[in-house]
Amino acid sequence: MTFLRSILFFILLIQLYFVISNGNDEEFTEELLIKPLPDRKVLAHFHFDTKTPPTETYGRHHRLFPKAIYQLVQKFRIREMELSFTQGRWNYERWGAFDPMSSSNAKPPGVELWAVFDVPPHQVDANWKNLTQTLSGLFCASINFLESSTAYSAPAWGFQTFSGKLRYGALPREAVCTENLTPWLKLLPCRDKAGLASILDRPSIYKGFYHSQRLRLLSNEFSLDASTEKPGIVLEQTLTVILQPHGHDTRSIYSDGRLLHPSWSISSIFGRVVTGQCVLANLSTIYVELESGVVSALNNLNVGLESGRLGADDMGLEGSWSNPGFELSVKPERVIKEVNSSHGKSFSILYEYSVDKFGDNEPFDLGFIWKLPVAWSCLHSPFHASRFLMGSGNQRGSIAISLRSTGSSTEGFIGAGDIFGDVCKVRVDIFQVVPWYVKVYFHTLQVYVDGKPELLKDILEKMHVSPSEDKVSPGVMEMVLRFPCSMKSASVVIDFDKGFLHIDEYPPDANQGFDIPSAIISFPDFEPRMHFLEENSSSKSPMLLKLQGKNPVISYTEVLLVPLATPDFSMPYNVITITCTVFALYFGSLLNALRRRVGEEERFLKSKDANQTRLLPRLLAKLRGEQQEPTQSLSSSSSLSPKLILKIVLVAGVAIGWHYYTDYQSS
Repeated sequence: MTFLRSILFFILLIQLYFVISNGNDEEFTEELLIKPLPDRKVLAHFHFDTKTPPTETYGRHHRLFPKAIYQLVQKFRIREMELSFTQGRWNYERWGAFDPMSSSNAKPPGVELWAVFDVPPHQVDANWKNLTQTLSGLFCASINFLESSTAYSAPAWGFQTFSGKLRYGALPREAVCTENLTPWLKLLPCRDKAGLASILDRPSIYKGFYHSQRLRLLSNEFSLDASTEKPGIVLEQTLTVILQPHGHDTRSIYSDGRLLHPSWSISSIFGRVVTGQCVLANLSTIYVELESGVVSALNNLNVGLESGRLGADDMGLEGSWSNPGFELSVKPERVIKEVNSSHGKSFSILYEYSVDKFGDNEPFDLGFIWKLPVAWSCLHSPFHASRFLMGSGNQRGSIAISLRSTGSSTEGFIGAGDIFGDVCKVRVDIFQVVPWYVKVYFHTLQVYVDGKPELLKDILEKMHVSPSEDKVSPGVMEMVLRFPCSMKSASVVIDFDKGFLHIDEYPPDANQGFDIPSAIISFPDFEPRMHFLEENSSSKSPMLLKLQGKNPVISYTEVLLVPLATPDFSMPYNVITITCTVFALYFGSLLNALRRRVGEEERFLKSKDANQTRLLPRLLAKLRGEQQEPTQSLSSSSSLSPKLILKIVLVAGVAIGWHYYTDYQSS
């Protein structure tokens, strides 16, 4: 017995040793990127990254990784998943469209969910439905509406490369509020009690122009092979907000009409200051980014700045950092400069601050003060994409996708387009999902280049169509188009008919219209990535690695509002009202006739009338002292009055008429 106890104790010691040795394998990092925008707004991007080793080597108990997400991966065998809650629409013309931030974090309004499952194809739909129900309860949202087969689709190749095991769904009208943000924050090790998440003040976030919280999940739990360098689960949580700072400088307008950008600080835009890092975080960093347009504009100012002067040599004394264009209230620990920029001669600059050196006694409140008015523009994608409806009436219409050249397709982006023979062409991928009640005729597809119709064989390279089925599945259209690099504008038009819904299928606000989710326009030939030196870009920073990753330019179009033929919902109300009135009259009169005691009522009325008419004679006789004659009693038996007979006949006639009317309606 003692020998067995020794063996068990030895096994427990070995397991404890492995747990302690692997205790540092879980990693959590928190980062914040702040960037001024050309339209006097500020972008704040929070990036939280949580990693855990695979279950085979680490076990099922975790110190940092959220248990709910781990159980989600294990139960539904998720290989990759992304969920986003967005309020507002990303402005690609003012906030940028050719940068890693917009390509990865600009999401469509409402809820967008897509997932890849590591299960056989016949089990994908069942796992998707169970996943939507679970996420709906986890994030207090209406994600369970994506359970219906009419609300999600199975893209072949237009959205992702996972054919057969990918499901995609969107809810454009889903409202985003604090009920969705609170469960999202609870997935963090320190929640919103410490670290960078502690400055997430709800009123400051939701009063912004754009707000998008995203959750991305990567798992290699079920596909371990030699090519997998670091298997396990990676949870990436990002929150992107566009805020409007309020400057207090009265001299914001210069004599030449130029407007000074409002100065800002962390406390002014969030209402709170950073009081230190999360104690469980391996990395806690704040970056201030000056994009290439700002750097180029500052270098062009006639204030003594030379080309390329903005860098580490401009650090001042007494803990401040300044130059003639702007000033930072806190001296950065490191300046990261972009190299080998794909934007030409301009480059971006990142100023890095470590939060672990600050605390409650010395909070971190970074301030950005503009000294001179600076005007610049963000980098645009090769084409600006938009979508709109054509036609009128409630019978048919057309969906048009417009592409307008921004002048960036051939200038400043070397090697972006593919060369077919002697012609330069740009690839454009379109992925669009339409509900089943919008019956799209795919054979009516037309393409116009610079206002002239073109043959599909000259523009269309590849196309996959999944027609919609009434009340079963939506329609999916995936296309690969090749446009000439010199193109100024293009449009893709397709016709559709508006279907009819059953009265039970209309939402409460049917007169508002029905939403068509945003189409996804991607440009695979363009990769907006940033390049840093290896010694500058720390390998421990997941956000910097994300900025250097290869991601195509992606743009989401507007959500379309389609008016359908809506029935007059007042008619059922009128029918219900008149039916209830007829039934009330019928049964009320019938019960009144059956339960009324006619004889007693007649005797009571006659006696009452007799008493009233003979009251004066009796008084006179009493005064004269005359003896009154006793009144004769009324007959106890009374026959039915003509009024009662008329009521009974009328009620019976109404009942017979209603019976024939209901039989006629049912037939």
